[in-house]
Amino acid sequence: MLALNTISLTYGSRTILRDINLKLNRGEVLALVGPNGVGKSTLIKIACGGLKSTRGDAVVDGVSLQRLSPEERARRVAVVSQSLRLPEAFTVFDTVLMGRTAYLGLLGKETEADKKIARAAMERTCITELAERKVGELSGGEQQRVLIARALTQAAPILLMDEPTAHLDLKHQANILDLVRGLAHQENFAVLIVLHDLNLAAQYADRVALLSNAELRAVGTPEEVLTPHHLSEVYGLVINVVAHPINGTPLVLA
Repeated sequence: MLALNTISLTYGSRTILRDINLKLNRGEVLALVGPNGVGKSTLIKIACGGLKSTRGDAVVDGVSLQRLSPEERARRVAVVSQSLRLPEAFTVFDTVLMGRTAYLGLLGKETEADKKIARAAMERTCITELAERKVGELSGGEQQRVLIARALTQAAPILLMDEPTAHLDLKHQANILDLVRGLAHQENFAVLIVLHDLNLAAQYADRVALLSNAELRAVGTPEEVLTPHHLSEVYGLVINVVAHPINGTPLVLA
């Protein structure tokens, strides 16, 4: 559904990404992992059409994202970004409702159907009780859930998430990742998610892509990618991996 074809990005003499080939399919969660500063967030920006690569292309259903209007891209790809700033004076409900912008007609007025979609997204992300709060009054974790709700309100079949659990406690991490997996497995979304925690990637992802030194080092199931060989080489320290005693997924021990 989403194909990154030979993506390369350079700034002057510095190579950020080199010949990245990656496909994201409907019905799967693909986790993008790797050390800090290797280009994971940059790849997300290219994958949503927000940044043009030096070479290669991001393609959705055979169409280059660079050929689509911002509204057309928004109907196909929703993004939860680390760096996006929310309008602090807006209420949570109004902020989540912004996810319907790409669908508004000439008058630009949200319908009751749009509001119903926004309320459903807020319920799924456990922020209904925050509806009338100002965004600027919220904690970092609460703002993160607002971002996710707004992305769900966008109703795009492809969901790109850049470390969406970074500011969340354990309970809300589990809630959000259960939701993400349900979107993929039960509602046929295609989800590309950057995760810092390798054990969360092992537990929730169908496939894992390991990025290091501007290149993809391995792509496959968590068992195929999260191995002592791959991880020790990429992270530069001795890493052990054992089977989780309850669910059997790889358990990464540094």
